[in-house]
Amino acid sequence: MAFLRSLLFALVFYPGSVVAVLVAFPVALAGPAALRRHAVGWTRFHSWCARNLLGIRSRIEGPVPEGCVLIAAKHQSMYETLELLRILHEPAVVLKRELADMPGWGTIARRYGAIPVDRTGSAAALRRMLVAGRAAIAEGRSILIFPEGTRVPPGQQPPLRAGFAGLYKSLSLPVAAVAIDSGRLYPRHGFVRHAGIVTFRFADLLPPGLPRTEIEAAVHQRINALDTLAEGG
Repeated sequence: MAFLRSLLFALVFYPGSVVAVLVAFPVALAGPAALRRHAVGWTRFHSWCARNLLGIRSRIEGPVPEGCVLIAAKHQSMYETLELLRILHEPAVVLKRELADMPGWGTIARRYGAIPVDRTGSAAALRRMLVAGRAAIAEGRSILIFPEGTRVPPGQQPPLRAGFAGLYKSLSLPVAAVAIDSGRLYPRHGFVRHAGIVTFRFADLLPPGLPRTEIEAAVHQRINALDTLAEGG
C-alpha cells in the first residue's frame, strides 16, 4: 500500500510542480509579492498531496513565531522545506548556492527572495548572505535556515555550520529552533513514503546577543529534541 500511495503521489505532485514552476515565470513579472503567494499555493498543493495521497499530516507543537525571527530548523527531508514555507508565511529561505544556480528553478528561487549560501564559508560568501538577510528583514520577513547544512537521516546530529552563527551575530534576531521528525516517514533517499504524523516542535524564542557556543548548543539541542525522544523510546 505504501508503494502504491508513493507512486500516486509521484504521478500527481511532480508533474504538478513542473506546471507550477512554468507558471511562476509570468507570475514573477507581477513582482515578488505575487510570486511568494504563488509559492505558498504550491506548498499547499504539496500539503494536499501528502495528506490525501500519502496519508502524511503535520502536527505543530509550541508557539509559531511572528515578526522578524531567525528560524533554525532540523532538516531530514523535502517535506519540511515546503511545509515551513506554508506555516511561516513566506520566510526568506537560506539554501545552497547550487540550488539557486539551477536553470529555471534557481531563477524563481532568487526572485522569491531566497538567500543563496556558499558552503565554503568564505568571508565574501558570508557578506553576501548578510546583505540578502538584511533585505529580507527590511521587508518584514523571517529568515529560515537549516543550520546543520544538509538533510540528514533520523538519529544523525551533525554540528551546526558556521553560517548560522554569522547570521545570528550580525542580524541580531531572536531565534526560534524547530525540531522535526519527517525522516522516518518521508526519507531523504528512497521512493516509498509512509503514512503518519510529522511533528514540528517550535521551542520558545532564544534572545539575540548570546555567546556563539551558548547559542549553538541551545539550538543544536532543541532542533534534535525529537531525535533524542525517539532514541530514548
